[in-house]
Amino acid sequence: MLASPGPVEGVAAEIAAVVRVGNPQIEVVLATVADLAEALPEGRESVVVPLLTWPDPRIMTEIGKAVAASGAQATVTEALGPHPLLAEALHIRLAERELARVDRVRLLNVSSPVDAVILGTVGGEQAVHAAQPTAVLLASRLTLPVVAASLDSSPGVAVAAERLRAAGASRLALSPCVIDAPSSLVEEAAAAVQAGFAEPLGAHSAVAELVARAYGSQLAS
Repeated sequence: MLASPGPVEGVAAEIAAVVRVGNPQIEVVLATVADLAEALPEGRESVVVPLLTWPDPRIMTEIGKAVAASGAQATVTEALGPHPLLAEALHIRLAERELARVDRVRLLNVSSPVDAVILGTVGGEQAVHAAQPTAVLLASRLTLPVVAASLDSSPGVAVAAERLRAAGASRLALSPCVIDAPSSLVEEAAAAVQAGFAEPLGAHSAVAELVARAYGSQLAS
């Protein structure tokens, strides 16, 4: 059971489709967090995987309440991040916009068109703190400074950009560490600090693989 904090159309549906193709032995059901209690099947054990890059306490609490209200036999996994696969997907999204270069064999940075990266999160200060391990993983891949910052609250991207430029970085890129987000949110944040920007993670294959791994880890435990 994939629990989407947003609508089930678009990106969430694409992720579910990729998971189904890669794991035909698993029945994959997609529902919003708000509809989760009704969507959970009765009389069958389920594993609920939140479509989150970090363990948002508010959403995780809502999922827990939905599972309890349903009366179904369901276990909730951790969020998808932090994980090296998440950093790999962020790296590739940057490379798709020519904001990073990659060695296709090792998927490591071989020379960079930018001096530093701002890792954009949604969820305020809590999300920024939770994104720090992913920022470290991405910095290791890029061999560049990576600073986490909020896309939807202050202090945010502007403060991160000021900090990086004070340290000597002139060419910045914004990497949204979110599965889905309004394009205007990312574009406007990047434009405000004169930075290039990558697309959100979306239905990247790494996201689908993390979903399958979360399910498999729950079965193993």
